[in-house]
Amino acid sequence: MRLGLRENLPQFCLLVAVNAFVGAMVGLERSTLPLIGEVDFGLASSAAVLSFIVAFGLAKSLTNLVAGVGAERLGRRRLLILGWAAALPVPLLIAVAPSWAWVVAANALLGINQGLAWSMTVVMKIDLVGPKRRGLALGLNEAAGYGGVAIAAAVSGWLAADLAPRDVLVAGAATIAVVALAVSVAFVRDTAGHVRLEQDRQHDSEERAPTLAEAFPDASYRRPALRSCSQAGLVNNLNDALAWGLMPLFLAAHGGSAGEIGVVAGLYPGVWGVGQIFAGAWSDRIGRKPLIVAGMLLQAAALAVLAASNGALGLAGAAAVLLGAGTALVYPTLIAAISDAVSPVARAPTVGVYRFWRDMGYVAGALLAGLSADALSYSAAIAIVAGLTAGSGIWVAFDLQAQAPSMHENRA
Repeated sequence: MRLGLRENLPQFCLLVAVNAFVGAMVGLERSTLPLIGEVDFGLASSAAVLSFIVAFGLAKSLTNLVAGVGAERLGRRRLLILGWAAALPVPLLIAVAPSWAWVVAANALLGINQGLAWSMTVVMKIDLVGPKRRGLALGLNEAAGYGGVAIAAAVSGWLAADLAPRDVLVAGAATIAVVALAVSVAFVRDTAGHVRLEQDRQHDSEERAPTLAEAFPDASYRRPALRSCSQAGLVNNLNDALAWGLMPLFLAAHGGSAGEIGVVAGLYPGVWGVGQIFAGAWSDRIGRKPLIVAGMLLQAAALAVLAASNGALGLAGAAAVLLGAGTALVYPTLIAAISDAVSPVARAPTVGVYRFWRDMGYVAGALLAGLSADALSYSAAIAIVAGLTAGSGIWVAFDLQAQAPSMHENRA
């Protein structure tokens, strides 16, 4: 048993593929579900339509906490398989849903799937590669996940232009869930041995994993290196919730077709997905802080462009590209910064707390965007989120201590 990307390439590549399936489950909804809420269920309120994101975010956030602690006790592989089992009822519930409440319940299950499956693919890749290539590993993981989001969003939007959006969503989700569960059961191996190897080499071999009661205050407010990353993660997903739930409604209100909305909805995670490969590796060389600050400010600029676009598809597409580039700089780098700051046995619980706060951004974003859009306008809601994103970047600039790139090779 050895640490390293090359040394564990087959299993690493398998986990990359599994995470692409995880992302595709969410990507199917990016182009279709807000439109299903309006067309199939007659929802007129933006807040009501975005309620599915609130359910998704709450379920995923709480699952992240459980997954972080449970990974040390139950094993990464078991939780990955459990996550895919939770995805199986999602397409069935949406297919037979007599009311929007059923769709909201399905998205709570989807949140559990994402919290378990995505968390485990993240942690297992970090386990395999060790400290030297952590940024690259996370970049590849997130690239695969959001590449899956982008492809599924674009394809589902294209198909929804000619077919019923609900049929597209149900068929795609059922296929992905079954295939991913089968692959995880048959081929994925646990990485607990790699964690013990890294812990024995670089840290106190007798150190125990922190409890949730210990990890939660450290990652939430006690330690600046973790605190600043947790708030940035929350704000990042706050604006992602807006892009997921409000952008399709914003473009549709200005005459965008399902196919056009699918293209814009796919551009953002597409740029995000590909860009993370380079951003993760870049952060291994120059450090985490510069990329996090630059990425948050670029996201804010992108949202300002979108707010001023008046629904014009060209400007909306440009904003989606900028938003994806900014998110690519931030997303893998934040998890790498969290992992830099803790020992291997503390990694899963601490990352779980970080992912709890990050995915609470879906709840905050859906509520803020929906209520602001109903009370003011789509453009005003987007502008408010742009201001919050800029403030988050400034927070990181002052609160996160910069590390020399060499420290990433010597710390877990």
